Amino acid sequence: MKTMAKFVPGLKLGKMFYEKEVRPILKTSFPKLKYSAAVFGWGSEVLGYDTPLSRDHHWGPKVFLFLSKQDYKKFKPHIYDVLAENLPYQFMGYSTNYSAPEPNGVRHAVPIAKGPVSHLVDIYTIKKFFERRLQLDPYQTLQPLDWLVLPQQRLLEMVSGEVYYDGLKELGKVREKFSYFPKDVWLYLLASQWTRIAQEEAFVGRTGEVGDELGSQVVSAHMVRELMQVGFLMEKRYYPYSKWFGTAFNELKIAKELSPLLRKVLLSTSWKQREQWLAKAYAVVAKKHNSLHITKSLPTKVSKYYTRPYLVIHAEDFAAAVRAKIKDAEIKKLKLIGSVDQFTDSTNVSVDLKLCRKLEGVY
Repeated sequence: MKTMAKFVPGLKLGKMFYEKEVRPILKTSFPKLKYSAAVFGWGSEVLGYDTPLSRDHHWGPKVFLFLSKQDYKKFKPHIYDVLAENLPYQFMGYSTNYSAPEPNGVRHAVPIAKGPVSHLVDIYTIKKFFERRLQLDPYQTLQPLDWLVLPQQRLLEMVSGEVYYDGLKELGKVREKFSYFPKDVWLYLLASQWTRIAQEEAFVGRTGEVGDELGSQVVSAHMVRELMQVGFLMEKRYYPYSKWFGTAFNELKIAKELSPLLRKVLLSTSWKQREQWLAKAYAVVAKKHNSLHITKSLPTKVSKYYTRPYLVIHAEDFAAAVRAKIKDAEIKKLKLIGSVDQFTDSTNVSVDLKLCRKLEGVY
């Protein structure tokens, strides 16, 4: 079935599924029901990066319905059952019936020809959905540490995707609340990111000078990733995890000028070449920083690392200048280690929000 069906991007498929199948059933069986309908929260289709290969698991005709607290208690099982009895077995060539969830929550399309449909029209309240995905109450005021221990992949998933209908007139407002970090948290993350660059920028040359070209390559690769993360921060865009990191970066405005330089860094065969291409990349990022007018203009050309001959942008000066602009007294006190994404890249940490919450103690 999957090889025969024409590929349609998941968000578009979900919208058509909602408009042509789900909405008419709700209108007929629950004419007075107030609800919102959307697809967001997880999946490559939410970010717009799904391809035909994505169809092998937890992909297909689906939509999330959001009800008020009262209607959720009153109607959730009934709505699910009515949809199970009335949805078609296929939509645009794709099965609407799915397997029971695996331990990790994944479900696979399972075509059937009779009986109720085990569909992917999941029903929530807005509060329950956000608590499930972010481990916090979306209606409460977020504190700085709340933001810092939330992986950006999760935040990105919550503000991406598409709202097909917002009859509750709440979903859009709640999503907007998570659209990006508050200003002082953002400045703290920027200062932390510049600090990360400062910690290793001289090592590209130092490792190369002692004949450790592999070590120089590794450090250079670190610098490439750190500069890309600065790009996301400066354009106020959440960045996804590694699978889609480069794809998302190339959507940034700075990528047009910066990506070719970073590729040159990675393809260089000597530390001197890497240093020269990194110098050009530093200049691009420094100019972008100055264009934001967060701080006074800072030098955009590299210079020697104090008395040593390695060329660096002196990222510590950018970090200090940005940190000085933070107004919140509590944020100013925090060690410059950044968010959970900046001090760890362990998947076992980033997917476990309860564990992420425990990391508040590191600050």
